[in-house]
Amino acid sequence: RQHEAPRRVKRAWVIPPISVSENHKRIPHLLVQIKSDKQQPGGVIYSIKGPGVDEEPLGIFSIDKFSGKVFLNAMLDREENDRYRLRAFALDLGGVTLEDPTDLEIIVVDQNDNRPLFRQDVFTGRVVEGAEPGTCVMTVDATDADDPDTDNAALRYSILDQGAAGMFSINATTGEICTARPGLDRETMGVYNLTVQAADMSGDGLTTTAMAVIHLEDINDNPPEFTKEEFSMEVEEQAAGVDVGKVFVHDKDLAGSPSWLAKFTILEGDPEGAFAIRTDPHTNDGVLSVVKPLDHEVRDRFELTVSVQNERPLEPSAPASPRALATVRVRVRDVNEAPVFRENPRRISVLEGTPPGTPITTYTASDPDTHQIQTLTYALLYDPADWLQLDPHAGTVRTKRELLHPSAFLQGGWYIALVLARDDAEPPLSATGTLSIEILEVNDHAPQLQPPVGVLCGRPGRGGTLLLGATDDDRPPHGAPFHFQLSPQHPQLARNWSIARFNVTHAVLAVLAELAEGPYSLPLLLRDSGTPPREQEQLLNVSVCHCGRDGTCLDGALAAATAGAGITLGALMIILGSTILLLVLAGLGAARVRGRRRALRKGLLQHSRDDMRDNILNYDEQGGGEEDQDAYDINQLRHPELFCPRAKPPLRRDAPLSSGTPMAPRKLPSSPSDIEDFINEGLEAADSDPSVPPYDTALIYDYEGSGSVASPLSSIVSSLTDEDQDYDYLSEWGPRFRRLADLYG
Repeated sequence: RQHEAPRRVKRAWVIPPISVSENHKRIPHLLVQIKSDKQQPGGVIYSIKGPGVDEEPLGIFSIDKFSGKVFLNAMLDREENDRYRLRAFALDLGGVTLEDPTDLEIIVVDQNDNRPLFRQDVFTGRVVEGAEPGTCVMTVDATDADDPDTDNAALRYSILDQGAAGMFSINATTGEICTARPGLDRETMGVYNLTVQAADMSGDGLTTTAMAVIHLEDINDNPPEFTKEEFSMEVEEQAAGVDVGKVFVHDKDLAGSPSWLAKFTILEGDPEGAFAIRTDPHTNDGVLSVVKPLDHEVRDRFELTVSVQNERPLEPSAPASPRALATVRVRVRDVNEAPVFRENPRRISVLEGTPPGTPITTYTASDPDTHQIQTLTYALLYDPADWLQLDPHAGTVRTKRELLHPSAFLQGGWYIALVLARDDAEPPLSATGTLSIEILEVNDHAPQLQPPVGVLCGRPGRGGTLLLGATDDDRPPHGAPFHFQLSPQHPQLARNWSIARFNVTHAVLAVLAELAEGPYSLPLLLRDSGTPPREQEQLLNVSVCHCGRDGTCLDGALAAATAGAGITLGALMIILGSTILLLVLAGLGAARVRGRRRALRKGLLQHSRDDMRDNILNYDEQGGGEEDQDAYDINQLRHPELFCPRAKPPLRRDAPLSSGTPMAPRKLPSSPSDIEDFINEGLEAADSDPSVPPYDTALIYDYEGSGSVASPLSSIVSSLTDEDQDYDYLSEWGPRFRRLADLYG
């Protein structure tokens, strides 16, 4: 064959889709019979595979393998699976495929077996009161699990119940709820509860319901109103910052909202501004309070006109109404008031030294309670210097003792006292008044010469002058400037002396003729500038000294001694007594120190009466010490001039080459008991010598003679190590160093 003809598909093996209704109750139910065109003598084996057979859900479909009949074994639910796609196979008895697998599609036909479901059980919406018809509030919506392409899922909405008013309507298709008519009033009905329904099959099928709750939002369409036209209150006089009472109002709008909150105003009856009114945020009532003290004696009652309105203005749609007004009558109750000092503080002036018992003022208070008969009494509350006495009934203040100046109780010349006024009411009240008394200065002191003694040169001209000064216990203007003059009762003084003004407090005394050395007493008259002026004659003790060329005293000690003529005998005795006391104390201290030294020395020497070198050897065992007690004669230390009178003191081996010569010989001790002092003095001299470093200075006390074959002990430590030091020479130093030679040799 040149060309093979196209292969024709067997129509019996092509299976069209099979429809079966969900919820089919007759099972098993024959759906279709499949058949292969390739029949075999032994027959054909049929099988199917796919969801519902060998895949989840299992066991829904089955096939007779010999006849090819396909059966439904369970009820179907379109909402779970709306179709099943299977594969059909045809095999011979040996398992060889006779036909290519073919598709078997089973479509589940929908039934109206699901009710509509609202997305929520309760829908909530809000709309302002007075809304126009057609104002949409909310939308309710539902779903249906049935096939949306069929009437089984075609929903329609309706309002089953909304009360008798019928204020709302619903769109049957969209579920949108809107206002249907005017007249929504929150004060009449604030919440509407609607029962809405959703039905499938375009409203003729299965149904479900839900609630739609609509809240009306408040607007300010109701003004506040007083609960009554008149209110009466009472308040005590002199009370400030206290609440008097409340005025009550009513507002139909939503409590707590700006449309409900009230604002009060006092229109009439309070020209002084003594009252204030505020709003209680919790109750919306007006609270009347007193902001200024009231006086029953001045005005005992008030009649106030109060208005009220909302914080937010009324809506234009609200019905017009006049402003709400009310009358508030307030009675001021009389109470006992404290006395009042009209002049506080009271300032007066009193002359210094005013005699006791002198009336200086009458300080009284007044009682504001003019409608009550009360008696006031007075007492001194504060009188630190106890200068005053007070009449308890008349309030007259008198001096109790002289008012002196200066005093620690005066502040800038003022004396402060407190007066207490008390009424006789029950309970009694009191007030305090301040009495400020100015103590006026009186010129009762004459100026005093300061100082009353002096020294000057007795030669006229240069050096023959003395600066005089004065002081006055009085305050200005009763003090300086001072006037100095020689006593008019002694005119002969003017031949030798003169006084000239230097400044307001000082003058210059000058010598007019050359005077002999010695003391002079000059009577001077001093006068102040007070009114009237006070003057006093005083003696000036002047010592004239021997003058030098430059006008100064040549012998300062003599001048001081002569000037001492002006010192009193008592002062001189005090100075001499103090000097003697200091000398006695110094002597006792020195004797005590010396006594301690002698006691210490006696304690050290009490075990031996031998020479000092024995004591030196008794401190410790140095090795062979007792055999060498004649190695050094201490007489050389006591009397070096006997042994080496002209010998030059040897140079210190530990001193630098540039060191100076030793200091002059010190006074030698006169007895062995003074050797300690002698050695200590040498130690102090060595420590204080600035010409050499302190090396072994403490070991050198004095020149100990010449010709010793022994080297100084300080050479023993002249090396830092023992390895490079030769100690063999120690054996040549004598028996005293035999022990060291055995240790180091």
